[in-house]
Amino acid sequence: MSARVNRLRRSTPALRLIAIVTSIALALAGVPLRAQAQANLPLIRDSEIEQLLREYTAPVLRAAGLAQQNVHVVIINDRAFNAFVVDGKRIFVNVGALMDAKTPNEIIGVLAHETGHIAGGHLTRLREELAHAQTATIIALLVGVGAAIASSRAGGSNSGVGSIGGAALTAPQSIIQRTLLSYVRAQEEQADKAGVKFLTMTQQSPKGMYETFKRFADKIEFQTKYIDPYLQTHPMPKERMEALAEIAKSSPYWDKKDPPELQARHDMMRAKLAGFLERPDTVARRYPASDTSLPARYARAISAYRYGDVHSALGQIDALVYSQPNNPYFHELKGQALLEGGHPAEAVGPLRRAAALAPNATLIRIMLGQALVATNQVKDADEAIPLLRTAVTREPDMADGYSQLAMAYGRKGDLAEADLAAAQAAFASGDYRTARDLATRAKTRFPTGSPGWVRADDIVTYKPPPGAKRQN
Repeated sequence: MSARVNRLRRSTPALRLIAIVTSIALALAGVPLRAQAQANLPLIRDSEIEQLLREYTAPVLRAAGLAQQNVHVVIINDRAFNAFVVDGKRIFVNVGALMDAKTPNEIIGVLAHETGHIAGGHLTRLREELAHAQTATIIALLVGVGAAIASSRAGGSNSGVGSIGGAALTAPQSIIQRTLLSYVRAQEEQADKAGVKFLTMTQQSPKGMYETFKRFADKIEFQTKYIDPYLQTHPMPKERMEALAEIAKSSPYWDKKDPPELQARHDMMRAKLAGFLERPDTVARRYPASDTSLPARYARAISAYRYGDVHSALGQIDALVYSQPNNPYFHELKGQALLEGGHPAEAVGPLRRAAALAPNATLIRIMLGQALVATNQVKDADEAIPLLRTAVTREPDMADGYSQLAMAYGRKGDLAEADLAAAQAAFASGDYRTARDLATRAKTRFPTGSPGWVRADDIVTYKPPPGAKRQN
């Protein structure tokens, strides 16, 4: 057997290369891709926006039978209009989609479409189809290489027969590519239909979904006019919109409008994103001083504290608080402005109020804990620790929460818990080497077998999955 392998390697070295490259592609097509998707993306976290998106998706997920699957929306700091799914737990949506959608119904329609992908099991089926396509590609390449070698031996490079081998290499791959893309286009059409179905079941209009997709279909129609429709991952704009219009316009809820209070919250979300993410001059053009609406004042107040004088911005924020004293996010904004302006002790009060008004907002609790730790007072560290422990229990992947917890324990001189929390922060960030080093030190400070020792040992003995990004 060894002799046969050696002969194969000498006569057809290209086969080894193809097999190695394909095995790497198959390895990278699995779970590590999902793990890296969030780690490499510029994510945005905000309690107010996340709560609104939860309310947008909750009825749609119930209609899709996914209420118990803990699906949540992840916000990406990208101005392009886009949304996608990579697993059955997360819907990724770009800031651009949130800011461009003028009504709740528009973004709910996009979320309903993505829910259709999850409910249809499209990601799992696509991976199976991709694995099948990769296997077919391997076979096609092997056959093509064999044909190329045989033709070169039979006629030489000038015989003209070698071109047959080249065609054997490219033709099967083209067919496989077209087949796979056709499969993806079919999934998009299925997600459209499922999205309309979920909206109808929840008595919501599919008009926003249709108009959003129509708006962007019109933009790309000219670009795709001269492109082979069989080489597209999405159905061609005209065909897709015709199919979507047929089912969407038959909905009994086609003309139903969003509730005014939901529209108001949607407008506040868009204003908040503009205030935090856009330049002051852009905010001023979008929300001029002549606009006295609450969203406009919100955007200008945020922009003022981020790019201007904190004390002058506080006047605008206080006016917001006065207009809606029970709005937790106005109190959160005041606390954030004070904290980032170097006044942590003054930030504690507004953040306490925000946490009381929104008791399930983990991010607000972490910010309150940060303000308490920043006062450098042991008594404040005592208050911060239970807040932060609750926060990281709810969201164990929050590195910032662990970092603040480590500092709180450090204020008290509890070095064992400080090292453990710092190790957990590094672990949550994907810095496995630092996490391992800190956890190793934490183990020496805890009694052997104690709960802290066990948690530290879990980090020390953890083996990152193949392909996971390690910082060594």
